[in-house]
Amino acid sequence: MDGSLPGPFRARSAPAPGASFGTAPRPARALDPGMGLAVARRTVFRPEDREDFGRVADRVAAGNMALLGEAADPVEQARLRNAIATGALLTSGRHLQHGDAAQPGRNMEVFTNCATAHASFTLFYLLLNGSGVGRAYDDELMAVDWGRAPRLLLHLDPAHPDWPRDRAALHRFGLEFALLPWGSRPEDVTAAQEADIRAWIARELHPVAAPLPPDVIRHRIEDSREGWGKAVELLESLAFAGAEDRTLLLDFSAIRPRGAPIGGMQGRPASGPLSLIRGFVNLRRHVIAPSRPDAAGGTPLPPWEQALLADHHLSVEVQVGGARRAARMATKSWRDPGILRFIRAKAEGGLWTANNSVMVDAEFWAGVRAARAGSAAPLHRQALAVFEEATRCAFINGEPGFINGDRLEDHRTGAAWAKPVHADGRDVRSARYQADQAVPLLAELARRAQQARFPATTNPCGEITLHVTGGYCVIADFAPLLACPVDLAEVAPGAVPADLAAAWDARVEDSVRLGIRFLMRANLMDALYAEEVRRTNRMGIGPTGLHEWAWMRWGLGFADLLDEDRSAPFWAMLARLSAAAKAEALDYAEELGLAAPVTVTTVKPAGTTSKLFGLTEGAHLPARRQYLRWVQFKGSQEGEGWSADSDPLLPDYAARGYPVRGLQSFPGMAVVGFPTLPLIQRLGIGERLVTAPEAGPEEQYRWLALLERHWIGAERGNQVSYTLKLYTDRHDLEAFRAMLLEHQPRIRCCAILPSRPDHALGYEYLPEEEVSPGRFAALVESVRDPALHEAIDLAHLQCAAGVCPI
Repeated sequence: MDGSLPGPFRARSAPAPGASFGTAPRPARALDPGMGLAVARRTVFRPEDREDFGRVADRVAAGNMALLGEAADPVEQARLRNAIATGALLTSGRHLQHGDAAQPGRNMEVFTNCATAHASFTLFYLLLNGSGVGRAYDDELMAVDWGRAPRLLLHLDPAHPDWPRDRAALHRFGLEFALLPWGSRPEDVTAAQEADIRAWIARELHPVAAPLPPDVIRHRIEDSREGWGKAVELLESLAFAGAEDRTLLLDFSAIRPRGAPIGGMQGRPASGPLSLIRGFVNLRRHVIAPSRPDAAGGTPLPPWEQALLADHHLSVEVQVGGARRAARMATKSWRDPGILRFIRAKAEGGLWTANNSVMVDAEFWAGVRAARAGSAAPLHRQALAVFEEATRCAFINGEPGFINGDRLEDHRTGAAWAKPVHADGRDVRSARYQADQAVPLLAELARRAQQARFPATTNPCGEITLHVTGGYCVIADFAPLLACPVDLAEVAPGAVPADLAAAWDARVEDSVRLGIRFLMRANLMDALYAEEVRRTNRMGIGPTGLHEWAWMRWGLGFADLLDEDRSAPFWAMLARLSAAAKAEALDYAEELGLAAPVTVTTVKPAGTTSKLFGLTEGAHLPARRQYLRWVQFKGSQEGEGWSADSDPLLPDYAARGYPVRGLQSFPGMAVVGFPTLPLIQRLGIGERLVTAPEAGPEEQYRWLALLERHWIGAERGNQVSYTLKLYTDRHDLEAFRAMLLEHQPRIRCCAILPSRPDHALGYEYLPEEEVSPGRFAALVESVRDPALHEAIDLAHLQCAAGVCPI
């Protein structure tokens, strides 16, 4: 979209059903010491913000309201600013990072957490913009045979600053292109190895000296996210057209050197041309060559596997793109002949850039039960084979999961099948990026999707339902605990005076309504999928810090929340907020002349936003009573210091005494451990706290069902993103299968991560490492950070041990 409104309208302020946030600037809420401040410094703050969350709220509110142009209401902007500054409305990390007065001139992709794609070039472009992307790899949705791609030549001008010249550069090049083993040092490179690297470079990166066919297609890649996406679009479109007899020469010489700042990403360092070159080298080696009829392995790769591999190798290069790690969801129908290979692909093929899930339906679950009862029907046997192999793999490494495709929103409303087919490429067109070479491919994919059994899939975390041919959902969190009008230290859990309770509840509702309007304005932005945004106007707002809110407002612990009679006020309030969100969405859409939103409510993971203030994340229970929260930073140790490209925060945290260690599985990255005592512990819940390891699977499924009923609702709802940890020292494989058969068919979405307590199941580390109260106290004492010591004192540690004096 171009940011202009569909027609004239009379602007009004957001409705205030009760106590408002007011227009006078409110003080910014203090961030949680240690972890909260670290997340803000790494992903939210800009140097000019001086690490003040109020300044973040100022620019985010100003940028969002600017999308209305002259119709923007300064009163609503002031109230929106206050809702964000107090933490009651947390938007999402994308908005906190990028939101400012320049927002109307930016592309929507930078502000969308959730997206889908049906082609490798759109997936790559969205990942470069920071979106998490889901893609369905069902056979019926595959239209490209990468084995018909043209001969691919790659060129980099030897004058480019990143051309490897000295020994250190050659060593780094050799590592990145797998010409040297990881762990080798520059001084260990032999003369023969150096000669081999130079020969490879001359052969692969400087082919213009060789004779070229007269009909060669030359393409100079522009130095932008759009330029990178266009290069993949050209190659993929030629493969779709069957150009295996042609030659494509890609010139990378215009791409800025490694480490140069990216203006649109707050100066984060660019990865340079060699990263993108590596992606195309891997496409040629691992996708195009094995897909040719004369593939060395004998049988060419099937199209779905070609696409899966292509997307993985492109996603790897987003890992070092300076913006964020790539986040993807890969799904495939349980009916497809290659589904068992898909199930094993991640474990056997090292495809670590996506969350993999099998798309199932009621017929699948019925088939599993029938086959277990003795049915020999082919479809029943297929269901059982898929179920047993998927659960076997998941019990080892947590993947793949199951998504109930017949419970996705589009299936209940018919919205997926209602999406029209456009033959002019308007489905992928924005002011910044216009698909041209891929127009025939896009039309064919749209036609296939209209006949697909599963026309919708999800984003990487599973909480958003989107059309398989591409769509967005802008999302936000609200934190009802932080809407409390008074300092939480003045509140006795569950004994809130009536007048304070009414003001608190009204302010929570106000934050939800402000959040709905915030999201709908974001849908006015220029977008690659503008047609789909106009058609669906999707959004998703959800709560975070639910357990803290339930405890302080009503005195309810997790066990109480599962008793609907005892916790009736909590669930009634959540239902009231759900209704208010949907009513505000319909009213504001009508006011702006937009389509009624297909989805409104969701519960997203809320990882970044919750950590800012120490809240439990989304719908999740506290991970631990006290633990080290490990966070990745770019950098590695070199002798007594740190590599030149290390995040400057890394040596700072190391100097303060925070635990720091390098990663072997992801060279060039390190993790910092932040001693974390969840806020809910500091609120005096004591022995009534239930952590994720302590809650049984049946209790957690019950919790999800209640959230789906009271918050998501029967209409205009997405899903709840939730990861249920199943501890394999308590449940064996057959118990795991029985639990899935009993509970998974009854809900929309739940990821299950089999794990052992503090055991990484093959991973180098887990995000949370539980520690004993004694070791935790020692860790806190060893950290030279006054703010951390102020937040975590002896009384708090007593609470963590289950003997809270409050």
